Amino acid sequence: MRNPTELYTVVLTEADVPAGLPLVIGLTGFVDSGGAVGQVSQYLIDELEHRDVVVFDNDELLDYRARRPILVFDETRITEFRRPALTVRLAHDEIGAPFLLLTGYEPDFQWERFVAALLEIIERYAVASTTWVHAIPMPVPHTRGIGVTVSGNRDELIESLSVWRPRTQVPGNVLHLLEHRLTQAGHPTAGFVLLVPHYLADTEFPSAAVTALESITAATGMLFPTDRLRAEGREFLARIEDQVEGNTELARLVGTLEERHDSYMEDNPLRSPLTDEDGELPSADAIAAELEKFLAHRQSSDDEPR
Repeated sequence: MRNPTELYTVVLTEADVPAGLPLVIGLTGFVDSGGAVGQVSQYLIDELEHRDVVVFDNDELLDYRARRPILVFDETRITEFRRPALTVRLAHDEIGAPFLLLTGYEPDFQWERFVAALLEIIERYAVASTTWVHAIPMPVPHTRGIGVTVSGNRDELIESLSVWRPRTQVPGNVLHLLEHRLTQAGHPTAGFVLLVPHYLADTEFPSAAVTALESITAATGMLFPTDRLRAEGREFLARIEDQVEGNTELARLVGTLEERHDSYMEDNPLRSPLTDEDGELPSADAIAAELEKFLAHRQSSDDEPR
């Protein structure tokens, strides 16, 4: 394997970064249900004071043909090239406490080398703990709090917060590999996978972003401003409720998801909230068809933000 250090450029040395900080990671990859990771990453960058610490090399890690950068074309010429960024930043939470924040895209190439580079960075800056967030679609109702599956070696977080603990095979992402390496090394690490209603997976669901921030707070003690996201989440859910109340079939399907969710949370013999007694998944098609009208209206409205 080629030298991992050559994958990144150091902007702030360890002399400029306090030792013993938590590292928080949110990378957008092949799935980001409810836009949870994307929302949290942008929200923290917009809301918090931060400085670049380490910048990764796009040309080594990014498949430009699969995820083409955005260009701004102004009548006769290109005026802006919006370069993707995969960056570790030194940020400060709402009360000024410092932490390290890695955001950007999930690398398309060189996962082992990228993880080795992250292990170097974690050692170089004497990182105290590593926390990462991810979001996947699940047949759960929007009327209940968003659950999480917690992985890693922080047993106190797993015991108190992990609502679904399957034994299964799933498509991995690069942060699963990082977690595996960190666990082997005995470094404190926790991954939070949000279980987002499958019929809202393709939306920007503000409540998912709030749950991601709450999970990070539980793992790190960092405090983040969430008032705007919570307000957007209440408005979003209110408009979904309007759709549900006006459609008997949609209400019945949501009610079915609620019953299965509540049974699972009450230690019902159902093995998970994802299947019924016959092992069948409730279809998302009927819910999605009704919500399509709501989402189309939301995205095209002139007086509402996208």
